[in-house]
Amino acid sequence: MKLSFVIPVLNEEESLEQLTAEISENTKNHDYEIIFIDDGSTDKSYEIMKKLAKSNPSIKIIKFRKNFGKSAALQVGFQHASGDVVFTMDADLQDNPKEIPRFLEKLEEGYDLVTGWKKKRKDPLSKTFPSKLFNKVTSSAFKLKLHDYNCGFKAYKKNVIKEIDIYGEMHRYIPALAHAKGFKVAEIPVEHRKRQFGKSKFGAERYLRGFLDLLTVKLVTSYIRSPLYLFGSIGFILSATGFIIGLYLTILKYGYGVPLSNRPLLFASILLMMVGLQFFSVGLLGELIVNQNRKNNRDKIYSLKEKINFESDEGNDE
Repeated sequence: MKLSFVIPVLNEEESLEQLTAEISENTKNHDYEIIFIDDGSTDKSYEIMKKLAKSNPSIKIIKFRKNFGKSAALQVGFQHASGDVVFTMDADLQDNPKEIPRFLEKLEEGYDLVTGWKKKRKDPLSKTFPSKLFNKVTSSAFKLKLHDYNCGFKAYKKNVIKEIDIYGEMHRYIPALAHAKGFKVAEIPVEHRKRQFGKSKFGAERYLRGFLDLLTVKLVTSYIRSPLYLFGSIGFILSATGFIIGLYLTILKYGYGVPLSNRPLLFASILLMMVGLQFFSVGLLGELIVNQNRKNNRDKIYSLKEKINFESDEGNDE
């Protein structure tokens, strides 16, 4: 069994050599490759990765021209991974490679994706509390109960990564995307080590982006085949509410002689029916788009500068 490790890197020069050594130590019984994706590092990370790749052909490097984000890094890493099982890890040493055998054991039980659960997190309350709230909301939205959607330490069977498309902040929702396609998802507790070097690359703005992507994932997993179900339902509720208000005002007008010229409810009724019709229209347009373009040929959201130790040299340009 060949293992692939897809590891996005952004300014982690102090940890790369130790991480590589720990992965090698815990994969002695397997053929493996490590794919580092340099996501616009400005320190010496790229030079260190090149030195590691020079001494070990199993280490491969993909360098972005600038920072495109973790989802783009994972997406291109998945496309180049050749292993039967693909691991994703963070490069900051908080994920412990000694957990690798436990992931493989869980996959052998018949699961397609195994995600880690940082049961005892070594992070401040400012990170752990929003994460707990996020996990509860996400579990409820996708009917897939996980304690830790945010954990970057995951193991996938190869067929899983070939069927998912991630962008924006959607790397957080990979288990939900896989679950929506019928893959079996499991979770195991993993050791979460305290960050030894550098600092976190994520700020508070990621929560807003993550919430917006939650809406996107919910839409593409639940309503991608028929967007009219979503927009039509909303449109029906709004239009029906507007109609009921209008009917009530009509009864007042012709049954009791109540004038409507000074009733704000009249404008609310008209507005609700118009907005409801607009939602119906959006749903119908969505149906047309889905039927005309079943396969979404999304443009690449990254640009490669260089690739090292891959069989093909296509895409290398400096």
